[in-house]
Amino acid sequence: MKNLNVLIIGSGGREHALAWKIAKSPMVKKLFCAPGNPGMAEIAECVNIDPLDIDSLLEFAKNSQIGLTIVGPEDPLTLGIVDKFQDEGLLIFGPNKKAAILEGSKVFAKNLMKKHGIPTADYMEFDDYNAALNYVKAATSAIVVKADGLAKGKGVTVCQTREEAIDAVNLIMKDKVFGEAGNKVVIEEFIDGTEVSVMAITDGKTILTLETAQDHKAIYNGDKGPNTGGMGAYSPAPDVTEKLSYDIEKQVLVPMVHAMKKEGCPFNGLLYAGLMLGKPDPKIKVLEFNVRFGDPETQPLMARIKSDLVPVLLAASKNELDKACIEWDSRPSVSVVVASNGYPDKYETGKEITGIDKLKDSEDITVFHSGTKIINDKIVTNGGRVLSVTSLGDDIKDAKSRAYNALKEISFDGAYWRTDIASKAIS
Repeated sequence: MKNLNVLIIGSGGREHALAWKIAKSPMVKKLFCAPGNPGMAEIAECVNIDPLDIDSLLEFAKNSQIGLTIVGPEDPLTLGIVDKFQDEGLLIFGPNKKAAILEGSKVFAKNLMKKHGIPTADYMEFDDYNAALNYVKAATSAIVVKADGLAKGKGVTVCQTREEAIDAVNLIMKDKVFGEAGNKVVIEEFIDGTEVSVMAITDGKTILTLETAQDHKAIYNGDKGPNTGGMGAYSPAPDVTEKLSYDIEKQVLVPMVHAMKKEGCPFNGLLYAGLMLGKPDPKIKVLEFNVRFGDPETQPLMARIKSDLVPVLLAASKNELDKACIEWDSRPSVSVVVASNGYPDKYETGKEITGIDKLKDSEDITVFHSGTKIINDKIVTNGGRVLSVTSLGDDIKDAKSRAYNALKEISFDGAYWRTDIASKAIS
């Protein structure tokens, strides 16, 4: 299938990275992004449609003869965008509404893992505030408190003290900082170890596992401070050996695809497993499942894919993934997120960004926009995570060095980034 019109839904760094990769495909006639961002506008036509306005997206896809739609964020998936597109005979990459609950409810995911023997941390679930509060007050060791629903990657708090756990329960269930996503909480044991992200494309029958990546959730160096949507990532994760990759597929990915099918919600799309490799042995336990490409892990992964991604996504959407493959660049990649000062709490927007143009011709360096917009012909900040600088290198140390050197060219008032992205991989 050539002369393909492709629509990417979303406006973040993940979607820009997907657009950057897909725009290179010889199969693509025209690329659209809804709503997109200034970086995506350089390689695609951006259309001002909200990702949650499913009816308008569907109408646009039909009128523009879209041959493949790729859904970036999780919210449209949980609202059933895939179902509506498929009902109209349109190809779309992502799970349907029933399958998207795997990310939409942590309670569902934990209970499913327990039922089907997929390794995960011990946990309790609560829909009663007082019961949850009494439980954490009685805790004698570190625990993790999670909002049940979607919370933009910020609904998880690692609590080393009883006071931190009480605060987390109050924020989620009493103060409702995540809205209805906090109607229930999952409280689970804390597992010490190394966190890795493993993503796989699946059509419900075949699994095509992508290269590994390591996200950095906390706002400050050394993984300190509150969780964010992600402050940077690198690929591959050196802790994941070939043997461990096999074990992850055997113990986590394959069982989950089978479990979803048995539960009457077969999974087609991007299956993302957030894993903890426990210490001292790399004992695998699942922290969470997501149902879309991760952000910021997608940025270094797209930089490392050498082959055309479009045939793979098409094959998955047609249930023909057994015919697809991906060729990888052996070089590692590092992506560093630049955020607005104050993120993940209150921050200001509208700050002029300079220096992006200086990096356009830099070899193996790419700037992906996340929270930006154009005002009076100037690119300004428009979010907490503003952009990410992604680099390839001869080794992980070289990739990190190149990314941070490139960051020196970018400036805006209040720009903040961690300085230790990929340090773990080097050490």
